[in-house]
Amino acid sequence: MGPAETAEAAAALNPARAARKRPRPGERRAQILQCLAGMLEDGGVERITTAALAQRLQVSEAALYRHFASKAQMFDALIEFIETSVFGLINQIAAQHDSGLVQAQRMVQALLAFAERNPGLCRLLAGDVLAGEHARLQQRVDRFLERVEAALRHSLRLALQQQSLAFDPAQRAQWLMTYAGGCLWRVAHRRGGADADGALLALLA
Repeated sequence: MGPAETAEAAAALNPARAARKRPRPGERRAQILQCLAGMLEDGGVERITTAALAQRLQVSEAALYRHFASKAQMFDALIEFIETSVFGLINQIAAQHDSGLVQAQRMVQALLAFAERNPGLCRLLAGDVLAGEHARLQQRVDRFLERVEAALRHSLRLALQQQSLAFDPAQRAQWLMTYAGGCLWRVAHRRGGADADGALLALLA
């Protein structure tokens, strides 16, 4: 029996093994992050452990640590995805719209739409799932939200230059972020979607 016949015979004896393929570079890492985001979306107050994550993926914990040094590093990767995605949208909005007021409105809407599409990641932004995790993770989320607020301040200052408006851009940006924070909490805790129209327009009036 030649090598080809031997391989065919082995596949016939163990079809499950034959069907299994080694993940491409980066594919297993992406699977781990997708699974973690799915566990966050499932909700619950229990702290997610690497043991539970490994069980969900049907791999060993050692397999997880071949791709991530710690669970905190997994959360870091999810936060980095949030940062890249949301600020990619914010930069597009700033480039596509000349009106500062329109920019501010669309930026908040983009943040909330992202949260509704990714409820597991929204729980990271709401902060509750980071309780008991490394403090720097919450600090990174806080810095992300501060950067969003800074982008809003910039657009609102632009709006003052464009129109005869009477408001403090810094204060109005804080109001918008307070509103957005409430919407994120509602999405994260499944208390309804984010109403990004009526109340938002009132805050920009």
